[in-house]
Amino acid sequence: MTDADAAAPAPDAESGAKAEARWLERGVALRAFFYIFGTHVFAGFVYLLFFLGEHAKK
Repeated sequence: MTDADAAAPAPDAESGAKAEARWLERGVALRAFFYIFGTHVFAGFVYLLFFLGEHAKK
Protein backbone atom coordinates (compact mmCIF):
# COMPACT_ATOMS: atom_id res chain seq x y z
CA MET A 1 0.00 0.00 0.00
CA THR A 2 1.41 3.35 -1.00
CA ASP A 3 0.79 6.78 0.51
CA ALA A 4 -1.47 7.69 -2.43
CA ASP A 5 -3.69 4.68 -1.74
CA ALA A 6 -4.01 5.60 1.93
CA ALA A 7 -4.92 9.23 1.17
CA ALA A 8 -7.64 8.41 -1.37
CA PRO A 9 -11.12 8.19 0.17
CA ALA A 10 -12.81 4.85 -0.08
CA PRO A 11 -15.95 4.68 -2.26
CA ASP A 12 -17.94 3.62 0.79
CA ALA A 13 -16.87 6.73 2.70
CA GLU A 14 -18.73 9.01 0.29
CA SER A 15 -21.92 6.97 0.43
CA GLY A 16 -21.57 6.82 4.20
CA ALA A 17 -21.34 10.60 4.36
CA LYS A 18 -24.49 10.92 2.24
CA ALA A 19 -26.31 8.45 4.46
CA GLU A 20 -25.25 10.37 7.56
CA ALA A 21 -26.44 13.64 6.01
CA ARG A 22 -29.84 12.09 5.24
CA TRP A 23 -30.01 10.73 8.80
CA LEU A 24 -29.24 14.18 10.21
CA GLU A 25 -31.84 15.83 7.95
CA ARG A 26 -34.42 13.28 9.08
CA GLY A 27 -33.53 13.96 12.71
CA VAL A 28 -33.88 17.72 12.25
CA ALA A 29 -37.24 17.30 10.50
CA LEU A 30 -38.51 14.96 13.20
CA ARG A 31 -37.38 17.31 15.96
CA ALA A 32 -39.00 20.29 14.23
CA PHE A 33 -42.26 18.33 13.88
CA PHE A 34 -42.31 17.49 17.58
CA TYR A 35 -41.47 21.06 18.61
CA ILE A 36 -44.22 22.47 16.39
CA PHE A 37 -46.71 19.83 17.54
CA GLY A 38 -45.79 20.36 21.20
CA THR A 39 -46.11 24.13 20.87
CA HIS A 40 -49.60 23.75 19.39
CA VAL A 41 -50.64 21.36 22.16
CA PHE A 42 -49.38 23.80 24.80
CA ALA A 43 -51.11 26.74 23.08
CA GLY A 44 -54.35 24.73 22.93
CA PHE A 45 -54.08 23.99 26.65
CA VAL A 46 -53.56 27.67 27.47
CA TYR A 47 -56.49 28.58 25.22
CA LEU A 48 -58.62 25.99 27.05
CA LEU A 49 -57.67 27.51 30.41
CA PHE A 50 -58.70 30.98 29.23
CA PHE A 51 -61.94 29.62 27.75
CA LEU A 52 -62.86 27.78 30.94
CA GLY A 53 -61.90 30.76 33.09
CA GLU A 54 -64.11 33.07 31.02
CA HIS A 55 -67.10 30.75 31.31
CA ALA A 56 -66.66 29.86 34.97
CA LYS A 57 -69.49 30.70 37.34
CA LYS A 58 -68.31 33.53 39.51
